[in-house]
Amino acid sequence: MGGIIAGVAILLGALGITCGGTAAFGIATYNKLVKRKNAVKNAYAQMETQQQRKMDLIPNLLGTLKAYTAHEQTLLDNVASGREQYYLADTSQEKMAVSTRVSSDMKQLMTLGRTQTGLSGNANFLQLQEEFAEAEDKIAFSRQFYNDAVTIYNNKLQMFPNNVVAGIFGFKEEELLYEEE
Repeated sequence: MGGIIAGVAILLGALGITCGGTAAFGIATYNKLVKRKNAVKNAYAQMETQQQRKMDLIPNLLGTLKAYTAHEQTLLDNVASGREQYYLADTSQEKMAVSTRVSSDMKQLMTLGRTQTGLSGNANFLQLQEEFAEAEDKIAFSRQFYNDAVTIYNNKLQMFPNNVVAGIFGFKEEELLYEEE
C-alpha cells in the first residue's frame, strides 16, 4: 500500500502537481460544477415561470370561449383538466408533457375562436389570444435556454478530469426537455 501512495506522489511530482495544487484543482472544479448546476436550476425556474403564466391565462380564455363554443365542451374540459394536471405533476417531464397537450388543445380552441364571427372581433379574446401566443413563444425560448444550460453542465460532468470530481461529490446528469408532438 505504501508503494502505491509513493508511486502516486512521484507521478504527481513528475507532473508538477503538488498536494496543494491538487486540492486547488478539486475545489475549483467543484465550484464550477456547482455554478453550472445552479445555472440549470435557474433556467428551469425561468421556464416554469413562463409555463405557469400560460396556465394562468387559461381560465380567462376558457371563460371568453365558453359563451361562443358550447358545442366544444369536451375540448374546453380537456384544457381545464390539463391545467389542473399541470399543477399536480411531480416531475419536469410530466409538466412538459401536460403543457404540450394543453398547448395543442388551446391551438384548436384558438382556431375555433377565430372562426366564430362574434368572437373573432371580441377585443378581450384577441388580447388573451395574443398573450397566450406570447407565453408559448417565451416557453419555447426558455426551454432552449434550459437545454443549453443542461448541455453545458452535462459536458462539464462528462469531461476528464471534471468527471472524477463530479463522481466523488455525486453530481448527476440532467435530462434535456423536448416538446412532445
